[in-house]
Amino acid sequence: MRFLRVLFLTMLLAVPAVSGRAHAEPPPPVIPGLPALPDLSGLPPLIDASGSVLPGLQQWIDAVIPAPPVVAAAPPNSPQLEVAGVQPELAALRAAVLPSPVRDPIFDEWPADLDTFTPGQLIEVRDVGATAGALVLMPFDRALLLKFRTTDVYGRPSFATATLVTPLGAWPGPGGRPVLVNNLPINGLGRDCTPGYTMAHGWDSDISVTDYIPPAIQLALLRGYAVLVPDHEGPRMAYAEPVVAGHAILDSIRAVRGLLPDDFGDSGFGLIGYSGGAIATHGAVKVMPDYAPELADVVVGAVVGGVPADYEILSRSMNANLASGVFMGAVLGIARERTEILGRMNNLAQWIATSPVKDLCADVFGAAGLLLLPIDVAANFPDPLNSEFAAQIYRETRMEGIKSPVPLYIYNGEQEWWIPAEGARNLFREQCALGVSAVYRSVLGEHVIAGGLGFPEAILWMDERLRGVPAPNEC
Repeated sequence: MRFLRVLFLTMLLAVPAVSGRAHAEPPPPVIPGLPALPDLSGLPPLIDASGSVLPGLQQWIDAVIPAPPVVAAAPPNSPQLEVAGVQPELAALRAAVLPSPVRDPIFDEWPADLDTFTPGQLIEVRDVGATAGALVLMPFDRALLLKFRTTDVYGRPSFATATLVTPLGAWPGPGGRPVLVNNLPINGLGRDCTPGYTMAHGWDSDISVTDYIPPAIQLALLRGYAVLVPDHEGPRMAYAEPVVAGHAILDSIRAVRGLLPDDFGDSGFGLIGYSGGAIATHGAVKVMPDYAPELADVVVGAVVGGVPADYEILSRSMNANLASGVFMGAVLGIARERTEILGRMNNLAQWIATSPVKDLCADVFGAAGLLLLPIDVAANFPDPLNSEFAAQIYRETRMEGIKSPVPLYIYNGEQEWWIPAEGARNLFREQCALGVSAVYRSVLGEHVIAGGLGFPEAILWMDERLRGVPAPNEC
């Protein structure tokens, strides 16, 4: 099944190359009973006089490939679709690119009265202890799936889910039991790609190895800490959108403290995330001052590793190479919240974004990187990654100049080629200049190797913060 999905994705992305053969050949004869093929005689050449193929290719794609027959997946007044000032056609496209339901109301259903809830207020709690073992892999006391109100990128009410796992035995230390907030990479576009879905439904083939390695959940439980695992992409599965992820993480902490104040009202919460989880953790510390200032005294520190903190850097390192499938998936994830991006997609991109691709996890849609396609083939305007439109997205997602209210531990692979250490170093320098207690570690290796080699010291740093040891400052 996974092979078929990869094949399907590859065929979709290869449409321009297949269709290109028709441009050089005479028009085929009209076959009675079948619609006539479009007249290709007026199309621009695939290679223009300047030697740049892409502007001509973009025009050619939209001339050959019609727009998809987009039909809104929910009523126009549905809360998951409302965005002020969006034209009906774009709103319909947004509805069509959202992830498909997984037939579980805790992940699918938007409460009708969501606007009456406050951020972090609980909507529903489910005991998932019988199925959470597929991810926890060791004895634990209980596992609770929490659904709570949060906020989308436009400031409108949304919801998110998170799973709280508590260890066996009473907490022997002072104060409340510490909580490790483990922000897993997720890296998925479908709602069944999340750790919350796995813990609620058990093991399936879409589980990612990064849910298990490194073993942060198990180490935390062995230390007697509780573990909170947010589904930080939210119900729209806004993969790589840091503001939405930051809101969801902070509201998951609010939800735990509201549900079990006797157990966690005095607890310290530590945030940790690598790669996609670092996007979420970085988002959380940057939105905390304005969105959840009361948690500055609750969160003891944050670890961010393999840090995709600056998408302008990634636009140079992940485009038109083996990482381009993941990069394009991230653009689609961000576009689910930042609707203006959808209006810059050409017809080919719209077909792909509304196809079953929209429900895939990264280990499948990442295979599109084998085609080495630049993101220009998905845009409807020239040089999209160097445009003022892109620069605005870079600025908004970088959240530059905002001081983290909690200590930071930052690490990155020195030999990283897809997520260069430049972004992590810039974040470290920025936060030092703002007066944050921070540590930076340059780790041997590229993304995968650095993730393994950098984890031991990172988790030891977090363990000290959860035990109340003051954070070192190496600025």
